[in-house]
Amino acid sequence: MSTIQKGKQRTEVPFRVDIVGSFLRPETIKRARVQYQNNEISADELRKVEDTEIARVVKKQKAVGLKGVTDGEFRRSWWHLDFMWGLEGVTKKVSPVGYLFNGVETRAETAELSGKIRGTNHPMIADYRQLVSIAGNDVVARQTIPSPAQFLAELQRNQKTTVAVYDNQYELVADIAAAYREVIGDFYEAGCRNLQLDDCTWGMLCDKGYWEARQKEGVDVNEIAKLYAFVNNEAIKDHPADMVITMHVCRGNYASTWAASGGYEPIAEVLFGTVDVDGFYLEFDTDRAGDFAPLRFIKDQQVVLGLFSSKSGELENKEEIIGRIKEASQYVDINQLCLSPQCGFASTEEGNHLTDQQQWDKLQFIKEIADEIWQ
Repeated sequence: MSTIQKGKQRTEVPFRVDIVGSFLRPETIKRARVQYQNNEISADELRKVEDTEIARVVKKQKAVGLKGVTDGEFRRSWWHLDFMWGLEGVTKKVSPVGYLFNGVETRAETAELSGKIRGTNHPMIADYRQLVSIAGNDVVARQTIPSPAQFLAELQRNQKTTVAVYDNQYELVADIAAAYREVIGDFYEAGCRNLQLDDCTWGMLCDKGYWEARQKEGVDVNEIAKLYAFVNNEAIKDHPADMVITMHVCRGNYASTWAASGGYEPIAEVLFGTVDVDGFYLEFDTDRAGDFAPLRFIKDQQVVLGLFSSKSGELENKEEIIGRIKEASQYVDINQLCLSPQCGFASTEEGNHLTDQQQWDKLQFIKEIADEIWQ
């Protein structure tokens, strides 16, 4: 019997067929958000529209066969900033420039510090409770948030205002970790048993151009990697044993474009060998992500192979996908592997360039392949 023929279904998160988190925003939500910004509807009225659409997207996720569902990130504008803005001591700001992607610049928004960081009464806890009430008991209600390292990277991007509050990096890292531990505890009390940390910092650290630029600045990128691993681990240490914490790593996902390129090899030993999560959702949909050899550093974690592009509605070649799964299984046991798109379908409210139907067709296609391999 070949290695791939030993595949078995899985009843815990990550599931053999999974998602990164976000879905294309319905036009009803886009319109309602504009109306809210123009003071034409109230916050309660906007929330009712969001509630209705979240119920629909959860129903669709169940219909396609997903066992873990999200709210599609429908209440957010960004995959990361909205969470950061919900932390005490963090302020929403317009930045001089947006994030730079391949030929595209995003909206110019960021998160800056106005005081010490605390995780008390984060607004996304109420959002999660609402998701639980919508999802029911037959699926896992999953929560996605930016990683502590991602938050640290955002504050490093705004060094002047960060140093004005924290002139000591150790204190900054300690407060980030403490705030996250508080929020994670609140999510747990709200019923969350699967938390996903979204972390693009590792995608940037894979990029040779980024490495070279930082080295010219006199920055040791290896030390940055160790710092990011440390703050992530400090934030999730001592979390409840029955709470599965995973991490998603990609190289940027905005309006079907990307921000970084390069295989996992430069950071694999630190990332896979020292970050204490239960599983990794990894981008592998193009050659920009390199080969599977870095997976040799995986320990007992699950690896969700992002072999399918969320940037395009075109379906991948089935035989090629199966061949790549076989290739990955040379480094990680077949029963430590799962499948998903490489990222969400709408990391920001703008969304990627595909149709609503195409995102559901892609998930159905992924499930078809997974059902053949893991029986």
